[in-house]
Amino acid sequence: MSHVWELEATALGQIALAAVVLGAGLPALFALGIRASAWGRGGAAEASGAPAHPGGRALSAVVFAVVVLVALLGLAFIVASGSGYALSFEHVYPTIVEK
Repeated sequence: MSHVWELEATALGQIALAAVVLGAGLPALFALGIRASAWGRGGAAEASGAPAHPGGRALSAVVFAVVVLVALLGLAFIVASGSGYALSFEHVYPTIVEK
């Protein structure tokens, strides 16, 4: 296989991995948040009618915060790229920098 084909195969693999993680992983994480919210509320929200668990509400809040953060980072990446900037993770938090 030539070098160009190897590069293309590597790039396609990276795209496929990102598609699986963001296309299936993020909705699965959201579903986990919904399930944790039902566990946290208990009663009629649970199929078994189990009592409420405060840990479930805390877990659902954390999971939903992660989902919102990933969505906002995706939007920031799209806006920065369209404006001629780049999203940099050079520091602990992401920043928009010139290309």
